[in-house]
Amino acid sequence: MAAHESENPQTSPQGSATQKTMFHSQAISQIRTPTRRGSDLKRTTVGRVSCVVALVVLLPFSFLSRQATALAQTPSRPVCLAILDFGDSALGRLAAEKLASNLKRESSLSVMDRDQARAAARGSAYTGSMNLSRGEARDLGAAIGCDFYILGDAQTLRRSPSTGPVYFESYASIFLVSARTGGLVTWERPNFRSASAVAAEDSLLSDLSGSSFGRRHFLAIRRAQEEERGERELTSSGPVPVIEAAPDDEKLAAADGLRLPRPYRRMTPAYPVTAAQAEAEATVDVLVDLDVSGEVMRVELARWAGFGLDQSTIETVRQLHFFPAMRNGVAVPIRILLRYNFRKPKR
Repeated sequence: MAAHESENPQTSPQGSATQKTMFHSQAISQIRTPTRRGSDLKRTTVGRVSCVVALVVLLPFSFLSRQATALAQTPSRPVCLAILDFGDSALGRLAAEKLASNLKRESSLSVMDRDQARAAARGSAYTGSMNLSRGEARDLGAAIGCDFYILGDAQTLRRSPSTGPVYFESYASIFLVSARTGGLVTWERPNFRSASAVAAEDSLLSDLSGSSFGRRHFLAIRRAQEEERGERELTSSGPVPVIEAAPDDEKLAAADGLRLPRPYRRMTPAYPVTAAQAEAEATVDVLVDLDVSGEVMRVELARWAGFGLDQSTIETVRQLHFFPAMRNGVAVPIRILLRYNFRKPKR
């Protein structure tokens, strides 16, 4: 696929992915606030540490042993998981029920009442989209009141290939989302083919009810919790560097003495086979931090799509090189938003 900005659309035989450099037409207004630690704070922290050490030394060993044993025996809070409907069809509702029943087997998971989760999602004006920004995903999770939730879509389609007999395909697109970060944790799209719709649906529902399927999602939740915990510790361990976000457009930037970065050459992410199989059409947004040389330092998904589109986008963006942003003739680091619109290939 050929890369292009929105005003010069190009299409490749593989499928279409349109790139828009959002510092020309759309800005991210959030700018990270640095954490300042003065000498007073450092002295206070040292003092606290010293007090803690002294207390630990003075406490009897038997008391500490009892405390450690009690902590080890204290059960952790079950992870609250919500499962929303997989579309409005009978198969979608049944697929979500099967998955919910499967995951209830995990003692460390607390699966929310389906009616309660459904009502909360509708109350937040959620309409079933599976192409959410992180902010939208966090808002949905907050409205539901869970730690993680699963979005999905399940259908049975009649296929008439140019060669071979007619068959039916039953599939379920399943997205596991973190309510805290709004990130897409993992996605799957099991699909089954058969000469009859009933047989194809039975195979799909059997797969969703299998112990291995539920276990995979439980382990994915545990991995996500560990990663989120690591990110929190990293953030709290020291000051967060401040990177200016690019303004709305070039005129605003120029008025502030800022020349926006420009890529040496444009690249468009490939439309992956996994997306083609799902006939996926979606938008992927990425926040990109550039250093004073115009090199990519960090890439973060701001809007996810699944089906391999996110990974394809990240891999492409990491290969980009930019003429650096300049403020009054001096190169400066900057954060930009890049948007890629994916369309399924024309037949």
